[in-house]
Formats: sequence, structure tokens, C-alpha cells
Amino acid sequence: MTERNDLPISIQLRTEIFQNEQMDEHYFDVLGQFVQVGDNIYIRYQEPVNKNEAEAQPVNVTIKIEPDGTVHLIRADHQRMRLSFSYQKEFEANYHTPYGIIPIKTVTNNLRVTLMDKPISGNVLIDYELHAGEDKLGVYHLRLQFTA
Repeated sequence: MTERNDLPISIQLRTEIFQNEQMDEHYFDVLGQFVQVGDNIYIRYQEPVNKNEAEAQPVNVTIKIEPDGTVHLIRADHQRMRLSFSYQKEFEANYHTPYGIIPIKTVTNNLRVTLMDKPISGNVLIDYELHAGEDKLGVYHLRLQFTA
């Protein structure tokens, strides 16, 4: 049986999105869970609701960190999206929308994961581009810090 560690953590997340020569920034502090199953680490949290969207529900987010350094960002709301990142690699994914499935691609320009065990804490830094076909949709900078 695989050993499982599960701890409550405090998470600070900042995302910068550069699209159409504009920058949009999101920042929030939330409580989440640090889960270790075998050699994989999962950071789970609910992304807060945007106050401008009356019917919006919190989005369940999981960040999976694999032993080889590959990171997966899984967002599960009324649609599910899984983006993968590995330094200077491209990954294809599908974005499910009410209008159909859009094939997208991530291009990871920078990726750093730092983990500490006393106390359990860490940083995840991901700089990536998001593409749909030949179009670059934007440049994203994700900074996540957590501590138990």
C-alpha cells in the first residue's frame, strides 16, 4: 500500500497574465492541502470566486509535482483542464468550453520547484506561453508559495 501524507497548508498565489499588450494580475491567500502519495506531491485548494461573476462557483485546483520535476495544473469546475509544464518543453491539452473542445499548447520558458520538509513548505514558479493553433494567447507567470 502506498503511504500518504496529508497536511493543511497556507497558500499564496500570484498570477500575471500578459495578453494583447495588457497585464492582468491575480493574487490570493487560501488554505489548502499538501498531499504526498509515493513520490508525487499534490497541492490542492479552491480558487476564490471572482466577485464580479454573480453565479460563479469556487474552482477546485490541484498542482501535481512529479519526481522528474514535471508539474501539472488541474482545474476542475464545470469544465476540466489539465496543463502540463516541464522546463523548455511543449505539451498539448484540450480546453473544454461550452462551444466545443479547443486544442491548446503550453510552452514552458521557466520552471522552478523548491520543497522543504521542516516545516513542509515550498515554492513553485512557472513562466509559460499558451497557444491555440498558431496563435499565442498569452504569457503567464505563476508564483505559488505554501507552508504547513
